[in-house]
Amino acid sequence: MRVGLVSDTHGLLDPKLAPLFAGCERILHAGDVGPPDLLDVLASIAPVTAVRGNNDHAPAFARLPETALVEAGALRVLVVHDLGPRNRPKPPARARLAGERPEIVVHGHSHRPGAAVLEGTLFVNPGSAGPRRFRLPRSAAVLSIRGRLAEVTFYDLDGEAPRPRGAPLAAAL
Repeated sequence: MRVGLVSDTHGLLDPKLAPLFAGCERILHAGDVGPPDLLDVLASIAPVTAVRGNNDHAPAFARLPETALVEAGALRVLVVHDLGPRNRPKPPARARLAGERPEIVVHGHSHRPGAAVLEGTLFVNPGSAGPRRFRLPRSAAVLSIRGRLAEVTFYDLDGEAPRPRGAPLAAAL
């Protein structure tokens, strides 16, 4: 199963996301969407699950939850915008982590792409696919799931075409 991971678009729908997410069975958006119709465009590629970010104030975003739990193959994925530190999550995420025990957590907010396994949970921040902020890269990610094996690959969106950013991270969960 392939899952597109995106966050912090802030109203910019990079045209490179469509070919990057082609063939994905689902897209997870970790908040700070921008105009709500951006989710409709992503939904034309694959079904979208999105959460509300701290900049998603329009009335249309009231329907988006703060957190979402998604089944992705044999694994459960928690999506949240502002996780806080991975080892000390903020209250909305902390409650869901304790209650649901997901194998994967997808989060955004910091605009910093990265992934780490902490106490058996894979934490993934796809970074920001929106306008460049400071000197942070523009990025998105693809999560591949085979049984209980998850592999995340980050993609740089700053070139003419998305290109892998570093080696994939694989984790048996």
